[in-house]
Amino acid sequence: MSADDLNRRSSCNAPEFTCPLPDVGGERIWMAHGGGGRFMHRLLAEEILPATLYAGESGHGPASLHDAARIVSDGTQLAFTTDSYVVRPLFFPGGDIGRLAVYGTVNDLAMAGARPRYLSCALILEEGLEITVLRHVLNSIRLAAAHVGVHVLTGDTKVVERGHGDGIYINTAGIGIIEHELTIAPDAIQPGDAIILSGDIGRHGIAVMSAREGFEFETAIESDCAPLHSAVAALLDAGLDVHCMRDLTRGGLAQAVLELNEQRNLSAELQEDSIPISSPVRAACQVLGYDPLYLANEGRFIAIVPPDAAERTMRTLRALSEPGYEQATLIGHFASMSGPVTIRTPLGSRRVLDMLSGEQLPRIC
Repeated sequence: MSADDLNRRSSCNAPEFTCPLPDVGGERIWMAHGGGGRFMHRLLAEEILPATLYAGESGHGPASLHDAARIVSDGTQLAFTTDSYVVRPLFFPGGDIGRLAVYGTVNDLAMAGARPRYLSCALILEEGLEITVLRHVLNSIRLAAAHVGVHVLTGDTKVVERGHGDGIYINTAGIGIIEHELTIAPDAIQPGDAIILSGDIGRHGIAVMSAREGFEFETAIESDCAPLHSAVAALLDAGLDVHCMRDLTRGGLAQAVLELNEQRNLSAELQEDSIPISSPVRAACQVLGYDPLYLANEGRFIAIVPPDAAERTMRTLRALSEPGYEQATLIGHFASMSGPVTIRTPLGSRRVLDMLSGEQLPRIC
């Protein structure tokens, strides 16, 4: 059975392609609050973080937020993270929700410099979902976990009424072991640090959008959905002084750099012509009006390293056998003064990057 067949079977009355302006009036949650942009940051800062033990009792504020929490237990450093996956459609070129759930959680652990070890997996199933679809998703979870070398130890299953879900929602939590003494976090970023991008950007967002809306491009565009733990291990094994890492999911490259810049209270400049974007993705963005800098990725990350380590970081990534890393490149630097994130265009001018209100394409992961 093809991915198209599975998507047709697993979708019920899918909405038409629309991009309404976010309506964020009143005391309600809107789609823009889940897009990783300005409205989501406001929701976290004003409602969610003040109500959690993490922010209220442990003394950690928004500046300490990272892809995974760091825990010390009996002298062992652990990383702990959780994530939920609500991608629509469930199957897209280059991946599916099962693979996405495993790799996404593994990648959050890797961004803390941890070796992924254990996962939980909770399934929320919609009444009417065909067992064939569920089997395909579960098989993807099994294969992805085996590929990474993690064990799914526990989980949960719930069923909701027809029309109250998109077939399957997945929540995962992950535990990894930190086997080094580096502090890999936004607080560790220093003025002058180089920003290294691991590969080309934008493919996941375009792949999901094309599957969702039935668009066909002259050249097929597949998601970059992939685990990042091997690349991170290579950087650490090389003895590189990695200050911070961030995978480029919701909000893409621009959002990741903006978040780190805000947390560290510095400024940053990117070089537009240094950012690798494939010709098919660039053409699709021009036709559809998307900015590739803000498109979601599921197999790309940025590494923040001292300037004198930039060249060796790129060489280490380019030497990896996995596809995509041959395009690892230096795309910018952080500066000492507090200020915006800017990008220098090929013509030499600068423009300021800003957080989007929500996301160009919601329900992407």
